[in-house]
Amino acid sequence: MMMVRRGLLAWISRVVVLLVLLCCAISVLYMLACTPKGDEEQLALPRANSPTGKEGYQAILQEWEEQHRNYVSSLKRQIAQLKEELQERSEQLRNGQYQASDAAVLGLDRSPPEKTQADLLAFLHSQVDKAEVHTGVKLATEYAAVPFDSFTLQKVYQLETGLTRHPEEKPVRKDKRDELVEAIESALETLNNPAENSPNHRPYTASDFIEGIYRTERDKGTLYELTFKGDHKHEFKRLVLFRPFGPIMKVKKEKLNMANTLINVIVPLAKRVDKFRQFMQNFRAANFRNFTFIQLNGEFSRGKGLDVGARFWKGSNVLLFFCDVDIYFTSEFLNTCRLNTQPGKKVFYPVLFSQYNPGIIYGHHDAVPPLEQQLVIKKETGFWRDFGFGMTCQYRSDFINIGGFDLDIKGWGGEDVHLYRKYLHSNLIVVRTPVRGLFHLWHEKRCMDELTPEQYKMCMQSKAMNEASHGQLGMLVFRHEIEAHLRKQKQKTSSKKT
Repeated sequence: MMMVRRGLLAWISRVVVLLVLLCCAISVLYMLACTPKGDEEQLALPRANSPTGKEGYQAILQEWEEQHRNYVSSLKRQIAQLKEELQERSEQLRNGQYQASDAAVLGLDRSPPEKTQADLLAFLHSQVDKAEVHTGVKLATEYAAVPFDSFTLQKVYQLETGLTRHPEEKPVRKDKRDELVEAIESALETLNNPAENSPNHRPYTASDFIEGIYRTERDKGTLYELTFKGDHKHEFKRLVLFRPFGPIMKVKKEKLNMANTLINVIVPLAKRVDKFRQFMQNFRAANFRNFTFIQLNGEFSRGKGLDVGARFWKGSNVLLFFCDVDIYFTSEFLNTCRLNTQPGKKVFYPVLFSQYNPGIIYGHHDAVPPLEQQLVIKKETGFWRDFGFGMTCQYRSDFINIGGFDLDIKGWGGEDVHLYRKYLHSNLIVVRTPVRGLFHLWHEKRCMDELTPEQYKMCMQSKAMNEASHGQLGMLVFRHEIEAHLRKQKQKTSSKKT
């Protein structure tokens, strides 16, 4: 028995020694196989004290591992997003959310989820084919071309500036900023894709981005062309990305009855009796039956006047329309006001059309036409007042809950922007859009010395843009040259007759 036990122990010892030797041999082979190659030959195992030894190769391996980890994380994130979107789409179709009419709009049939997913991907690819990505599209006129805007990491250079935006500016709107950042990040993920690069390639970062151009075709999607620094001088990397728009989807269908939705129009007033008389004529034409006059003492404050008027109402929750005495509105606008507000959900900040000086617009006419004939939305007659936030529709409950106006602001301007920013910082939806039934009537603007520097600057900017269009002001500036030209033409005509 003792002999058997000793033999067994000896056999186990030999097996253990063999296993240890086998593990050592495998480790040596692994290190030989994983040793990086030089430019001309394969390197031997690094010495522990060598600067390109163990620590150097560990750093390289860690860098490769980090790149692979980031790439895998990116792929997982994209796959998860696609799965989530496709799953939502499939569930909506399975639950019968889309009726036959909706299916016709989408161009989809009630097929199994797998076919629906394939149809959706095919649709997105067709959006790329229809857009001007690979080939140009024949256009009827020079005005039909969709221009690109360009951008860098810090600035956007845009053609459609309006009155509040600049030709060069930082992207302030979060959706626009996030859109461009996402495009750059997607490009960097592609550039750093380990499957498409050699093991010793340098990683690309945002600092390698030079510039990009992008444009949106509203029925197809947004095209991005991004340029990065290359590996050598005079070399560049360009990536073309496309964000396709998906099919139209029904979100909600609702029936709205506005018959009993009252609107409380609040107008602050100081002097300006003639304008108030004109306003009241329009007030009666819009079928308002009664009004309340609230007299306040002390220095005029637009914000205080509106605040007092809003809080004076003692009935149920009412829709407020903050207005000015030099505003003309139609009854159709009041329905627009009702349709774009919802207590606890939405407030409405319309962009009104501001009238130019009728004396300049109709200076070549025998007489200025009646007011109703002046209210025409054209480039020569006025402009969208997209820098103003004074005219707004909102429910009284929302106005009270948001904290109302800043009553420390005195005189003209500032209080409307302060309130507007409060709503932007809240969870309420702010509806901002130009409307066709709301006009700011021209009047001579006087900027008083009592205004603060900031208020005075705002007043003068408003005054400068109120008079006429660029073309009309140019005709006034160069009128002497124009008159001289007309005289010369008249003399030439007279000399030809004689």
